[in-house]
Amino acid sequence: MKRRQLLLMGVAAGAALSGARAQTPREIEVTAQRFRFTPNVIPLKAGEPVVLLIRSLDFAHGFFVPDLDLRTDLMPGRVIRLAFTPPAPGRLAFLCDNFCGDGHEGMDGHFEVA
Repeated sequence: MKRRQLLLMGVAAGAALSGARAQTPREIEVTAQRFRFTPNVIPLKAGEPVVLLIRSLDFAHGFFVPDLDLRTDLMPGRVIRLAFTPPAPGRLAFLCDNFCGDGHEGMDGHFEVA
C-alpha cells in the first residue's frame, strides 16, 4: 500500500510541475540598434505569457506597443525585461518612440499573434 501511495504522490508532483512549466513565460531576445529591431517580426500565441529581453546596442531608444499601452526606455548596455501576455490573435505593432536620428521613422516591427 505504501508503494502505491508513493507512486500516486509522485504522479501528482509531476503533474504539478508540468503545470508550473506551462505557466513559465517564454523569453524572447530583442536587440535595438539604429534604425532597427532584431527580430522585427515576432510570432506569439494568444494567452501565452512572454518576457522580452531587450538590449540597446547604441542609443537610448524607446520601445512602445500602442495596442497594449506598453512602453519602456532602452538604455545602452542594459537588458530590459518587458513581460506581457498577448490577449487575442492578430497583429500588434511595436516601434521606437525616442527619436534616434534620420531613419527613426522606420524603426518598428510587429508581433504576429496566432
